[in-house]
Amino acid sequence: MRCDQLKATTRSRRFMGAALVLSVAAMTIGAPGPLAPAAPAFAQARPTNLADLVDSVAEAVVNISATQTVEEKGAEATPDLPKGTPFDDMFEQFFKNHGFNNGAPHPRKTSSLGSGFVIDPSGVVITNNHVIGDANDIVVIFTDGRKLKATIVGKDPKVDVAVLKVESDKPLKTVKFGDSDKMRVGDGVMAVGNPFGLGETVTAGIVSARNRNIDSGPYDDFLQTDASINKGNSGGPLFNMQGEVIGINTAILSPSGGSIGIGFATPAASVIPVIDQLEKYGETRRGWLGVRIQPVDEAIAEGLGLGSARGALIAGVDEHGPGKPAGLMAGDVIVKFDGKEVKESRDLPRMVAAMPVGKEVEVVVVRKGQELTKTVTLGRLEDGEKAMAQAADEANGAADSRASASALGMELTAIDDEARKTFKIKEGVKGVVVSAVEPNSPAAEKGLRAGDVIEEVNQQAVEKPADVSKSIDALKKAGKKSALLLVSNGAGDVRFVALALN
Repeated sequence: MRCDQLKATTRSRRFMGAALVLSVAAMTIGAPGPLAPAAPAFAQARPTNLADLVDSVAEAVVNISATQTVEEKGAEATPDLPKGTPFDDMFEQFFKNHGFNNGAPHPRKTSSLGSGFVIDPSGVVITNNHVIGDANDIVVIFTDGRKLKATIVGKDPKVDVAVLKVESDKPLKTVKFGDSDKMRVGDGVMAVGNPFGLGETVTAGIVSARNRNIDSGPYDDFLQTDASINKGNSGGPLFNMQGEVIGINTAILSPSGGSIGIGFATPAASVIPVIDQLEKYGETRRGWLGVRIQPVDEAIAEGLGLGSARGALIAGVDEHGPGKPAGLMAGDVIVKFDGKEVKESRDLPRMVAAMPVGKEVEVVVVRKGQELTKTVTLGRLEDGEKAMAQAADEANGAADSRASASALGMELTAIDDEARKTFKIKEGVKGVVVSAVEPNSPAAEKGLRAGDVIEEVNQQAVEKPADVSKSIDALKKAGKKSALLLVSNGAGDVRFVALALN
């Protein structure tokens, strides 16, 4: 989408039936409420007088104007008219004024407005990546009216942060980051930004929720606030009551594009490591584990003997990744990473990405009911590996929609040359092929289809249909509710499917 098709550097997407708008954010602050002696501690109350706080931080909050010049091909060509008439000049001017230019490209400028803040007196400015986009002309506008051209130090679309640099003839007023991990639901916050291009605007509210996942990227972990955040506020700071930046206002949930009291800020804890890397290298250098993961639901947890759904299930290990030599295997469930509990699969990518490349970390996995500790030297998630990881995530998403299939309703045959040719199963893929699936059967409802290959049943390899039948019968006799299958497609991409035995 061209920049001129966006309003005030906003992006929108559908989320929970409403439009999710990436906005140039406004911020909210809260003041601590009075506590009675010997009473339990409560979250900070909504602030009522923020004048002193605003005065202490306002000069460091800036407006961002980003302009992109694009070559746009003319939509229509000049009609083929007779030449050499007295009306040649008149026709040429008429068609030129009405947009006819023989299809020749012509430059077109698109612009957007956002917010940002200064973190270093030498001129380091932080904003959202989506505020500047692919702009080739960025101007930072200060509260005293000064306009300084900015260069891009680095930007990261995954966390949606950008680092800019301006040259000033005097030190700039700055703000500093605070500890977003200490923020509690109910704590007061303040947002300062440039909503709808109006200029410096202050709004206040509280932290409404933590750890929000709005599906905007692989590392979602947003703070939610009821402070008014609107279009044009993206990239602005969200302050705590001490005047520290605890988040960058990034998105809103709204059916109209305006604030309805549901705004999202990227926590300082998420952006600080990224900013440090962008300042140092001009790019991100994230840790890489080299595994594909999928969520663990109750059926898979029961099949693996986990007791409860937790951790991240390894669906595949990259042959050239750091996880392979460390001994990580498909079927392992990662429950701890570098000493921190992995409560659900989406926690793991953030943990790994935050680690420095080359660091040795301990990874605790559950394998066949036993906890094992593996030491992995993290690699770097480089460009090619990022593309691979993204493709794997998309494949995992498709696999997740088919997870926990039923064993009933399937016809199973051995893999032979004819089966490989019919279902395009590559050499090296071993197991039992699903030759047909009965319509409306549990297997069909769960996404199993002809051409899928069952490689394992409850982590035991199978080579012929009888092996699958015997394994399922044994599980039923043992009182199990489901069988965990390792299923591969013809290309060798694997996934786990929990099949109900009822």
